[in-house]
Amino acid sequence: MAGAPSSEKLWGGRFTGGQDPLMTAYNESIYYDRAFYSQDIRGSIAWARANKNKGILNDQEFAEIERGLKEVEEEWRSGKFSIKPGVDEDIHTANERRLGEIIGKNIAGKLHTGRSRNEQVAVDMRMWLREQLENIESFLIDLLKVTANRAEQEIEHVMPGYTHLQRAQPIRWSHWMLSYGLAFANDLERLREVKQRVNRSPLGCGALAGNPFGIDRDAMAKELGFDTLIYNSMAGVADRDFVVETMQWGSMLMLHLSRWAEDLILYSSAEFNFVRLADAYSTGSSLMPQKKNPDSLELIRGKSGRAYGQMAGLMMTIKGIPSTYNKDLQESVEPMLDHVKTVGDSIQIATGVLSTLNIQPKNMLASLSPDMLATDLADYLVRKGVPFRETHHISGRVVALAEEKSTPMDKLSYEELKGVDSRFEQDILEVFDYQKSVEMRSASGGTSKSSVLEQIKVIKQTIEKK
Repeated sequence: MAGAPSSEKLWGGRFTGGQDPLMTAYNESIYYDRAFYSQDIRGSIAWARANKNKGILNDQEFAEIERGLKEVEEEWRSGKFSIKPGVDEDIHTANERRLGEIIGKNIAGKLHTGRSRNEQVAVDMRMWLREQLENIESFLIDLLKVTANRAEQEIEHVMPGYTHLQRAQPIRWSHWMLSYGLAFANDLERLREVKQRVNRSPLGCGALAGNPFGIDRDAMAKELGFDTLIYNSMAGVADRDFVVETMQWGSMLMLHLSRWAEDLILYSSAEFNFVRLADAYSTGSSLMPQKKNPDSLELIRGKSGRAYGQMAGLMMTIKGIPSTYNKDLQESVEPMLDHVKTVGDSIQIATGVLSTLNIQPKNMLASLSPDMLATDLADYLVRKGVPFRETHHISGRVVALAEEKSTPMDKLSYEELKGVDSRFEQDILEVFDYQKSVEMRSASGGTSKSSVLEQIKVIKQTIEKK
């Protein structure tokens, strides 16, 4: 079966034979890069204006091209645009083909003067990604606001803190939230840096060697909202670092979200019962009526692997290709589209989960045990001038005594404690107070109220920075 005639393609002049239909489909990107239809049209209008300013187009020709492109854009927006399989290889080809049908091929054929699809796709991707990262930034700010607000409102509640998934020391529930909140705040700072490197214009780089008509690249960049130019034409068409870096950023964020989700999955289990997820972010079992599954959190945890895979896959695709544009770079589009959606959706789900879950402060408190204050016991003697290595040993002997007597540490008598070490005084029993324990951790970064409020302030300041 013969493929589409090469004469119908933008590059068809060199070829006389038809193309294998499978190769045609294999080569096409229109069914996913059509996501860039608006960016492609805006870039084409800026390009036509720059060509008009250089005398390549006259005023009437530019006006017709602008009118026609806006009509094409409206067809995409309204869902009326009809893709021609085998002809519309990509969004650039499709838009130019339709423009010719609307305003005539003679004028439409002048649009591409001095321009290559190599630079065109890079412009489209950068503009699209820039806009998506703006949305993702707003989603992340929403998550940080919910985290800070809940931390402030629920600052009184104390729960176990864990190392090695073993109960370690008492902490504030707010302190746990902010441990991830500050990671997300770092992600926000990194995102703002990534956005700056995304927002550089390759338009005017040509296929690889630059533009021969003295086109004003700065004017086009300004019209399209770019901060600056990519100053080497070869780099401009070949660079996909902006996609890789976005995926690296997204993978880091998903790493944090995955760990956050894992904690909440544990905390929502019957064995912990510290939190209960809203029905809106849970599912049931088809077999067991009593089940309430944290699928929202499990999906966040699962989709983190998807995000990492997209990043690593694209890096492996790019690492071995030679300089300037190669068709391998087409493989940067689909993973970018999916990665951005996965990350954006995950942040919004996380915000929904955190803003609607109910905490169970009584269960948090009931999970605390006096042995978690063993370090406080050691610190008591440190304040009396005893070296910590000695107090650590003494506190361990108290833990062992409590286990031997099957008695909680706070129920040991003063005489029993005095029998372990004579330097214990009557006020030793005051150590066994969870609120006092968390308040003692008042140095910056600790779990006292003052430290927690300081962390909230840091997050709020990060949100306000630009």
